[in-house]
Amino acid sequence: QVQLVESGGGLVQAGASLRLTCAASGRTISRTTVAWFRQAPGKEREFVAAIFRSASNVYYADSVKGRFTISRDVAQNTVGLQMNGLKPEDTAVYYCAADNGLILGLLRVADEYDYWGQGTQVTVSS
Repeated sequence: QVQLVESGGGLVQAGASLRLTCAASGRTISRTTVAWFRQAPGKEREFVAAIFRSASNVYYADSVKGRFTISRDVAQNTVGLQMNGLKPEDTAVYYCAADNGLILGLLRVADEYDYWGQGTQVTVSS
């Protein structure tokens, strides 16, 4: 079992930065694939970024590439999402997800993840 708790959301103006943190317990984060997804009102949950288990490979949605950075802190057993240059269209609830056995080809598929946090709201005003 893996328990995930997100933090760091908030209300910011366009162009600002936020850092989200996903704190994991129950399993060493270095052996787990961890991803960030987001869901805006009336929209489906969408992939944002992921860091693959046992490697430093990172992956991003095109919409956030160059603005967001995902990273893993093994000592703290956390995964962070640094979000720079925020836009109003980034407004959503952001979820942390984890899976122990996910294959690379399914990294962007929300249904493939076994563990989810409760989400943290990010609101970007124009």
